[in-house]
Amino acid sequence: MAAGPPRVVKPYIVAPEAENDLWQIWRYLFDEAGLEVADRIQEELFAAFQQLVEFQGSGHRRPDLTARGVLFCRVYQYMIVYRRAARIEIVAVLHGKRDMKRILRKRSSV
Repeated sequence: MAAGPPRVVKPYIVAPEAENDLWQIWRYLFDEAGLEVADRIQEELFAAFQQLVEFQGSGHRRPDLTARGVLFCRVYQYMIVYRRAARIEIVAVLHGKRDMKRILRKRSSV
């Protein structure tokens, strides 16, 4: 019996709501600045996710936004909100000018 191709396991998890955040960011940037900019920012966000895996604990708490056990890391004007676990879990990627406190309060993954 053939084993098939190796299964690639990402070292992090992106929660469904964070996937939606990423799509909205890409779509906005695509509409406002074009494909090249949208793709570049998206790539940099994913590179930041990988760095969070390599340097767990980087970022900072924001007790003014949430009391839950998440950390915040900035990439340009976007805040990556993540939880440390067996694998890093990206729970949100939000523009810094949005009402993050309200958004995070509504998120089931935070």
